[in-house]
Amino acid sequence: MLLNNLLFGEIPKIGKKAPSFSLNDQDNQLHQLNDYKGKRLVIYFFPKANTPGWIKQACGLRDESESFEKYNISVLGVSYDSNSVLKSFKKEHGLNFNLLSDTNKIMGKAYGVNRFNLFPSRKTFIIDEDGILVYMFDSVNLNTHPKDILKIFIQ
Repeated sequence: MLLNNLLFGEIPKIGKKAPSFSLNDQDNQLHQLNDYKGKRLVIYFFPKANTPGWIKQACGLRDESESFEKYNISVLGVSYDSNSVLKSFKKEHGLNFNLLSDTNKIMGKAYGVNRFNLFPSRKTFIIDEDGILVYMFDSVNLNTHPKDILKIFIQ
């Protein structure tokens, strides 16, 4: 277990405060967990930009933006890609949410998603208005992921 925590980071606990973060997005704008106080927050980690799975996941979240806005939900994507790669991807696919660049893998470790420091595993964390982790998707169905997220908030 200790070796696992050293390699991947410790997975946050449901019902506890979500790990804080401080990362720049695709436009080099700083984002911190406290910026989202009073909003519901979806943080999803993805292995690499411009891969078929990530395109499907990102565009699915984009296409559900009206419903997310209705329920006061903000979305942040996180990868180890550079800001410039993320900026290009966001523009190419018309994404309406920010993508955070975790090139130093600090947020990945805090959320327990590091995979031998090569890329993060595909996981999604659901955080409430008070910064409490309320749900975690260990595996993601790319076809239903946006609707699965909404179900957590609409229950």
